[in-house]
Amino acid sequence: MEQKKKQDHKFYGGFRYAIEGILTGIRQEQNMKMHCIMTVLVVLAGFFFEISKIEWCICLLLCGLIMALELVNTSVEAVVDLVTEKRKPLAKIAKDTAAGAVLIAALFSAVIGCIIFVPKIMEWFTFFWKKCITRV
Repeated sequence: MEQKKKQDHKFYGGFRYAIEGILTGIRQEQNMKMHCIMTVLVVLAGFFFEISKIEWCICLLLCGLIMALELVNTSVEAVVDLVTEKRKPLAKIAKDTAAGAVLIAALFSAVIGCIIFVPKIMEWFTFFWKKCITRV
């Protein structure tokens, strides 16, 4: 019975630490705040344009990937700062490549977002425009 309590504590404690890490990232990192805002906009656009289940999966997966990479980037920066206060070439490589991973994911996600949403936006504007013209 005691072993079970220990396992439960480790299990729930892990979630607590993970949530604390996510909240710290949101509070301290401007880019993480921007990713959260963009995720909310993507979700709102998804509901508005009634995207398919597959499109939902793609959008949510990409939003989660970007936020996860941003947290990894934040942790890499924190560890590098913890290890050294001096400017070192290896520290720069670690920070720059972690940031580059986030940028690559964000750029490709933006392209995929355009592939999903631009046709729907164009269709909506076409429908709206036709409605306005027929009223005149």
